[in-house]
Amino acid sequence: MAVASVSKITASSAESFEAAVREGLARASKTLRGITGLHVLEQKAAVSGGRISEYRVTMEVTFILEG
Repeated sequence: MAVASVSKITASSAESFEAAVREGLARASKTLRGITGLHVLEQKAAVSGGRISEYRVTMEVTFILEG
């Protein structure tokens, strides 16, 4: 029987929402072991000069607890 935990993180990218998700997952993978999935809760964008300057996502990362 496995027990999982969920951690909420926010990540950003100047490129796209998908790139922000990938960046967040890559960073979470440096600290959390056993990641099994993620759920994007929210997408936002910062605007500067009438153009999107930064894509932001808030997501929950699910990982299996060790031991």
